[in-house]
Order: sequence, then structure tokens, then C-alpha cells
Amino acid sequence: MKKFKDSFNGLKLALNHKAVRTQIILGLMAVIGGLIIRLDHYEWLAFIICIGAVISSEILNTAIEQIGNYLNTNKDERIRVIKDLSSSAVLVSSLAALIVCILCVIRRLI
Repeated sequence: MKKFKDSFNGLKLALNHKAVRTQIILGLMAVIGGLIIRLDHYEWLAFIICIGAVISSEILNTAIEQIGNYLNTNKDERIRVIKDLSSSAVLVSSLAALIVCILCVIRRLI
């Protein structure tokens, strides 16, 4: 039970960060869009996996940024590279989610 408590505490901490809240809002907008275009079961599975991947990668990116800020408050090229790499994980998962979304919408329009 303690692990669940720690995990929910981490989620609460993550919600204090604008980038995480932004990804959650975008995920909710995708859900609303999915309801409007009436996604089928498989499309919902893809949407849920994509939304979870984007939010998870944003939470991990935020954690990595926090570690970098803790380790070094000065500008350090090594920390910048680490932060850029973790940020790129969010970009990759977001682009994949966008492609899934576009394919689902195109399928409805054709």
C-alpha cells in the first residue's frame, strides 16, 4: 500500500508542474474529440495508450529536469544535454500520438 501512496503523492507533485497539466489538458481534449467522432474500441485503445505515454514521458521529463536543477544550479552543458534528451522523449511520444489522432480523424472523413 505504501508504494501506491508514494505513487499518488508523485502524481500530486507532478500536477504542480505546468507542462504536466498541459499534457493532461491536451489528453482530455483528445478524449472529447474521440467522443465527438465516435472512436471504435481499437481506436480508443490507441488513444488511451498514446495519452498515457505522453503524460508519462512528461512526468519523467519533469523528474529529470528536477534532478538536473538539484545537481547543478549553474549552466552546465552536460545537464543541458540530459534535459534536451529527456525533452525529446516527450516530443517523440507527442508526435506518435498526433499521428494516431490524425489517422483516426482521416479514417472518419473518408
